[in-house]
Amino acid sequence: MAARSAVIKIGTTSVTDGAGGVDYDVLVNVAADVVAMRDDGWSMVVVTSGAITAGWADVGGGRRRPTDAATLQAVSAVGQPLLMHAWRNAFSEVGATVGQVLLAPLDFSHRGQYLHARGTLEALHDLRVIAIVNENDAVADEEIRFGDNDRLAALVANLVGATHLVLLTDTSGLLTADPRLDPTATLIEEVSAIDTAIEGMAGRSRSGVGSGGMSSKLAAARMATWSGVTTVIAPARAENPVRRALVAGGGTGTTFLARAERLSARKAWIAFAVASRGTLEINHGAMQALEHDGRSLLRVGVVAHDGGFLEGDAVDIVGPARELVAKGLVRVNAEMFADGDDVVVHRDDLVLLRQS
Repeated sequence: MAARSAVIKIGTTSVTDGAGGVDYDVLVNVAADVVAMRDDGWSMVVVTSGAITAGWADVGGGRRRPTDAATLQAVSAVGQPLLMHAWRNAFSEVGATVGQVLLAPLDFSHRGQYLHARGTLEALHDLRVIAIVNENDAVADEEIRFGDNDRLAALVANLVGATHLVLLTDTSGLLTADPRLDPTATLIEEVSAIDTAIEGMAGRSRSGVGSGGMSSKLAAARMATWSGVTTVIAPARAENPVRRALVAGGGTGTTFLARAERLSARKAWIAFAVASRGTLEINHGAMQALEHDGRSLLRVGVVAHDGGFLEGDAVDIVGPARELVAKGLVRVNAEMFADGDDVVVHRDDLVLLRQS
């Protein structure tokens, strides 16, 4: 990918209008910006939401939106081609070709699939095709879905080694409070670290059509910034929203600064892409050895474990107060925990996750 690369995610309430149909004007505005940035030397990937909402607008006949997984997946199958047709037309207006990439959690959980997905996106970039990424809702297992495309966008940013992630939404960025409840709420222009105070500022989603909301955007920003990706939450309907979010001094949205110590691609994959299959509780001595001495996790430091994990699975590692300390790939099975290798998680397969 290019030295400057960005993943642009646009949410359901921005992609669609009040009736649930595709808001073509927004798509054209974003497409023009994306192509302009590409022509300036940026590598660009778009992550889109909105397939279910667009599909229901087409087949729902004004009825209440369904909630059961099977119907929603069927509706997504209707909405995906509608959404892609709109994106194709929007980008064709500015002389660009698009390609659809549908991803599922398993594409990130398995290292081979992960590298294959990266290769596909890199090949599209080499062909000067703008990748339009969405979750494969029509066939995704409800228990292992991404849950929202903010997380998917953060994973894609890590996958392609992006320098920037832009989350376009229907708000001006992260505010000090919910403006519906507090008229004095103001925009936070820059965040150096996502701590509990920042997380407390996230309210619930304002709409009933998106699955995200500010909480999911903060979670995505945390994932991205830990991977060394500068993240911006910005309004989708602003003039030149992508350019203003990416160019220094653009004066739009909230910028979350990337951590100085970027995780390697493999450790970022362990930390954020692989689902945890269990938990290891460690004692204070083991926590010190991991965090301060750079040691592997030994069995003697584990006081309890739960989950049906197998060798090679990811597990959360928590401290004596059940605080999340790290995540790693185990070298033993849960059923044979007492009899396996003394090294439970090797330091090369372990990622520290506590804020320093």
